[in-house]
Amino acid sequence: MYPDLSYLFHDLIGTSPDNWLSIFKTFGFVLALSFLVSALVFNIALRRKAKEGFYVPDVVKITEGLPASIGEILSNAIAGLLIFGKGLYAYLHYAEFRHDPASVILSGKMHWIGGILGAAALAGFTWWDGQRRKLPEPKVTERKLYPHDRLSEMTVMAAIGGILGAKLFDLFDNWESFIQDPIGSLTSGGGLAFFGGLVMGFVMVVWYMWRHNIPFWPTADAVAPSLTAGYGFGRIGCQLSGDGDWGIDNLAPKPDWMSFLPDWMWTYRYPHNVLKEGVPIEGCQFDYCRELANPVFPTPFYEVIMMSIIFLILWSLRSRIKTVGMMFFIYLGLIAVERFIIEKIRVNVVHEVLGFQLTQAEIISICLFLISLGGMVYVTKFREKA
Repeated sequence: MYPDLSYLFHDLIGTSPDNWLSIFKTFGFVLALSFLVSALVFNIALRRKAKEGFYVPDVVKITEGLPASIGEILSNAIAGLLIFGKGLYAYLHYAEFRHDPASVILSGKMHWIGGILGAAALAGFTWWDGQRRKLPEPKVTERKLYPHDRLSEMTVMAAIGGILGAKLFDLFDNWESFIQDPIGSLTSGGGLAFFGGLVMGFVMVVWYMWRHNIPFWPTADAVAPSLTAGYGFGRIGCQLSGDGDWGIDNLAPKPDWMSFLPDWMWTYRYPHNVLKEGVPIEGCQFDYCRELANPVFPTPFYEVIMMSIIFLILWSLRSRIKTVGMMFFIYLGLIAVERFIIEKIRVNVVHEVLGFQLTQAEIISICLFLISLGGMVYVTKFREKA
């Protein structure tokens, strides 16, 4: 396992795992890359929808030659406060920051003198740059914006909503742990519920689309493959870091049909996992020196494979399905089935619902599958007639 990038480079080129690369946690690094992968696929799909005539460009008036506004100066001052204040604190308390960057970044810990100087410097530079660009007579230009021109803003909205939703849904399943250590639970590198991220990210993006008059149904079709690609890529981080999304104990021998594959594809003990769960690893002198007592199913790896298959299915259907909205509901049905299946061999909190023992993800999977079926009927029979 690679709880941070120093462990990865230790395996690749033999460097010590106790170096500056340890501040880059593998899960967070891959999570950031997953948003980029999702944005890339989304951009391709949105441009294709624009060429097919689904979008009318939004004409925006832009005034050039104005000095920096109060809002721009204040926002850059806040950025300077955080960057310089947090950065200087991390430098002066490197051991603490290297061990747990999130506990510094997401807390009130700050070098206030450095932060105030940084805020003043960035605010002053913003004011100076605004004066430099100021024109005697500001001019107004018009620009046509398509949804793919707003992709960076939608990605930010999806990232904020996705991370907050994933964390909140996970807290519902681990409420006792949250009560015992609220700060530790919120800043932990583990504990993210996929469906929570999907729901809240979806809400944030739909709100943004509503504000900017972006049609919902063609955009929903365009986002389906990108969500699949991003989620599948993100699960690589779960597998590499050992963030707790592993499966139940698997003591069965590897099947004959898997004999040509590495053993870790059938069972794995997640040595050096980022949560430091399990038993001590004999002879280990690093920060992360534990592995699971029993081998388990490597469920994040299985989800990478399953999401890759779903992505290929959706990508192959994107030009064949003509009913607007159908792709999105097919996506909901596929991810519902995928998650329901993987929950059968995955460690999770179980809830009793109408006499059945179900996990949070299984409950949401059933709801999404029913929505998928109803949605496909709706877009086929009712919406086309309208």
